[in-house]
Amino acid sequence: MLRYVVALCFLASSVFSTELEPLENNCQIANFQVKQDFDRTRYAGVWYAVGKKDPEGLFLLDNVVAEFKVEDDGRMTATAKGRVIILNNWEMCAHMFATFEDTPEPAKFRMKYWGAASYLQTGNDEHWVIDTDYDNYAIHYSCRLLDSDGTCLDSYSFVFSRHPTGLRAEDQAIITQKKNDICLLGKYRRVAHNGFCDNTADLSQQ
Repeated sequence: MLRYVVALCFLASSVFSTELEPLENNCQIANFQVKQDFDRTRYAGVWYAVGKKDPEGLFLLDNVVAEFKVEDDGRMTATAKGRVIILNNWEMCAHMFATFEDTPEPAKFRMKYWGAASYLQTGNDEHWVIDTDYDNYAIHYSCRLLDSDGTCLDSYSFVFSRHPTGLRAEDQAIITQKKNDICLLGKYRRVAHNGFCDNTADLSQQ
């Protein structure tokens, strides 16, 4: 009887280990799937951030609106604005700018970004379009710091909607699945839109 119980425990632990291994491998960012046949022209235009997984450091908090543009030479650029807190709880509307460098995969870019004010964050991050239907929703991913095992130590992600009121009900399940696919399910927070940047002086004028 004892040998039977031990055998069952060994079998259960073996199955459990086998189930865990693919999960860890799937969190290696090299395994993340991005939007196939990405069309930057259809992606261009205004997007409202409705969900965000935060990175480390100063970042846009809420009222985040991004506008992507395809320049005459085919390069993609973007502007964004949103509320930030700087200098001892000073609330301001920050304006950010970005240029995108193409990679062999159409939905993966290197994004160089900077703020209109010198004390805003600058960087050169990955910008991956995980999925979009172009007309209603998009989910983006960026890894700033890669761990030795291929997983990400410092990442951020935006869920975008074409509509300031948020995602449509039929898009919710798609976005939930994509969050799970990039190992960030449960790590997002809601991004509010209350007109802060419409009623407040912005940092581009400082």
